[in-house]
Amino acid sequence: IERARAFTQNDSHIFCRPDQIAQEFKNVAHLILDVYKDFGFKDYSFRLSLRDKNNKEKYFGNDELWEKSENELREVLKEMGVEFYEAEGEAAFYGPKLDVQVKSALGHDVTLSTIQLDYQLPERFELTYVDENGDKVRPVVIHRAILGSLDRFVAFLLEETKGNLPLWLAPTQVQVIPVKLEYHDEYAKEVVAKLRKAHFRVNNDNRDEKLGYRIREAQLKKIPYQLVLGDNERDNGTVTYRKHGEKKQTTVTFEEFVELLNTEVENKTLSH
Repeated sequence: IERARAFTQNDSHIFCRPDQIAQEFKNVAHLILDVYKDFGFKDYSFRLSLRDKNNKEKYFGNDELWEKSENELREVLKEMGVEFYEAEGEAAFYGPKLDVQVKSALGHDVTLSTIQLDYQLPERFELTYVDENGDKVRPVVIHRAILGSLDRFVAFLLEETKGNLPLWLAPTQVQVIPVKLEYHDEYAKEVVAKLRKAHFRVNNDNRDEKLGYRIREAQLKKIPYQLVLGDNERDNGTVTYRKHGEKKQTTVTFEEFVELLNTEVENKTLSH
């Protein structure tokens, strides 16, 4: 995934007044931290990427603009009270940036998220806005990439979780497994329909295979929940669930199971 021919970037651009830079930059930084909290990422560092002062021809703009923009980002990071380190030569050609660095499974230093300050684009395109005094003023652009390359992000996420995605992220959240097709498949289909109506991603494994084989396969696919439905479940309108990685089975009403799933999704529980 990290070596794709093309990739999709999670990117947006904020056009703002010069006096709004600090607050907008903070807002994006806090958004990145909130996203990392949801995904359970803890091992990351902030890198203030600056231009190489010994190789200025690689960069657009003049010394004054570069000094101003680099100092602004540095001061914002200090105000936020976050630890960061500086890296000369890692800036974009149009401005300094804050990179959020993570370690890949192979120990490589990888950039996941970026916030880039850009005075150059408004200059080159002669962009202006009218201020409160009626004067035309040049805006500033903040490039924002919360997840960076979605391909690289997914690769990192899979490495971090070893494929054990939490319920809210799992492509298939529940695997329904009828014990005997001739007796329990009809009830299994009812359960699947109700779960889909409750907006869960669910499959019914009603293949003509042994029960143990179907349960093992659901475990190997790392599906968060498996529902094994037999006579008791059909006759009592209940479900018996088993979490991925566990041998314990628990029988509850359908409503209780949906409440369990909803709570786990809402809390973005990271393990199951």
